[in-house]
Amino acid sequence: MAKHFLAGFLLVLAASTTASSGTTLTLHNLCPYPVWPLVTPNTGFPAISDNTARLDGGGRGLVSFPFPPTFWAGRIVARTGCGPRGCETGDAPPATVVQLAVHAAAQQEDLAAYSVSLVDGFNVPAVVSPQAVGGGQCPALGCAADVNAACPRDAARVVRGRVVACGKAAGAGFFKARCPMTRTTGSDVEPVPQRCVAPGELKVVFCQPAMVSEPEEIIRRTVVVFADN
Repeated sequence: MAKHFLAGFLLVLAASTTASSGTTLTLHNLCPYPVWPLVTPNTGFPAISDNTARLDGGGRGLVSFPFPPTFWAGRIVARTGCGPRGCETGDAPPATVVQLAVHAAAQQEDLAAYSVSLVDGFNVPAVVSPQAVGGGQCPALGCAADVNAACPRDAARVVRGRVVACGKAAGAGFFKARCPMTRTTGSDVEPVPQRCVAPGELKVVFCQPAMVSEPEEIIRRTVVVFADN
């Protein structure tokens, strides 16, 4: 799922596995329904979650995991409707995919990279927001829109009369128009700069009520903190 993950970034930096200060992954569920987050490391990286947590809705569901102190990359999907026979969404596309890399060393900086991909479709709104950053440019990225509500009929996954996911048949343009701060093709990038240095926390919020959607406004509100020399 979404194997195009930050390909250029990783090709340049994957060999730079340098020990670094700690960064925490926090997952917070503001959806009106529970989610079961699936945190999957890229090939060759260790697991950081046993993927058994259920995050209750309405802001009650909150969990944190420490990243390894060295370079790590992986992805996160919010599964929904999970039970003994599996989940309604998130075990396979269509699904919203959060992509993360931390502790990549470049020019003696501890960099994090992150994005939200709708290349494989959409199931749950997700926004990544770095916290306690050490420097650089760390914009909030992702999609806060309820894309399922507008999903074309031929792309919708319907369970018990509800649209629970929207497949990629809806088209990259459909997703980009509703979620401009996501990646909707294998070569897509967000229209804002990103060079996030040493964040203490990468916070992923499911169903964030709103986020800035205009690129110019995001640039103005991008976190720019210069670390002490």
